[in-house]
Amino acid sequence: MHPLPETVGPKKLNWRKIAFLVGAPIASVIALLIYIPRHGVVPIDLALFGGLYIFTGLGITGGYHRYYAHRAYEAHRVFQYLLVFFGTMALQTPVLNWASDHRYHHRHVDREADPYSIKRGFFFAHMGWIFYDDVSEDGGERPFENVRDLKRDPLLVFQQKHYWPIAIFLCFVVPTLIGAAFGRPFGGLLWGGMIRVLFTHHCIYLINSAAHTFGTKPYSDNHSARDSWWLAFFSYGEGFHNFHHTFASDYRNGIKWYHWDPTKWLVGGARLLGLTSDLRVTPPETIARARSKQLLKEDALEFERVCGTEEISLG
Repeated sequence: MHPLPETVGPKKLNWRKIAFLVGAPIASVIALLIYIPRHGVVPIDLALFGGLYIFTGLGITGGYHRYYAHRAYEAHRVFQYLLVFFGTMALQTPVLNWASDHRYHHRHVDREADPYSIKRGFFFAHMGWIFYDDVSEDGGERPFENVRDLKRDPLLVFQQKHYWPIAIFLCFVVPTLIGAAFGRPFGGLLWGGMIRVLFTHHCIYLINSAAHTFGTKPYSDNHSARDSWWLAFFSYGEGFHNFHHTFASDYRNGIKWYHWDPTKWLVGGARLLGLTSDLRVTPPETIARARSKQLLKEDALEFERVCGTEEISLG
């Protein structure tokens, strides 16, 4: 087994995180059950939920993930501000934390140093890993040595320093104010804040759990990541996860025109406005070679299984 990276120290339970991750969904559902019979559901409720669900999720997948963690494209400063704004509104963590964990995940996927390894179980990969804090060896602040490039960005340093006041304001106060403008302040808080955060969290969490459990491995079986077309609908296009782990620098996850990948469309559409550039794309011949190699490997394994032959070397 590979040891934990030197930049990550012992893990310890964070009871505040546990209380929030367990208590918030329960409180949200109870509030919903009490609120709907008394006040009903009106268009502004659904608009707040749907609109913020889409934009905050894309802030994570297009911003935190494909731009900051993988540098899969270049972004205009205005677009960076939008990505960080909506990513913060998703109420996960600051970019430095998120990108650092994700880079460790790719570097050590399925091994001990993978922060949310599926080898430790579906629940752990889904959300159990968040119950713990990573700290430095001396118990202090994490140095984030694998995101040195991001630590040079004043925007991300500012977000890291002031994350929680900003995130709480954006996640809960702003939807409440929008709801109040329509005479439904608590409806805004409930639909645009509490319920929306709950759905956004678990759709993103599915990428670490379901996308490493269900689906196919068309490009490589050297890791647990899988392609799942149906999961793409819940994860803003991130369901084509076997492709992503095989070609992590590609700005796309779904490479076919019919693959559901709103994040790809956002980044590509932003290019037309001059907000993104240098979109990194894996050469088609590289993808074809990986696909052919994996098919040959699968055929050889199936031949062994059916015919009971000795191990076949693929060279």
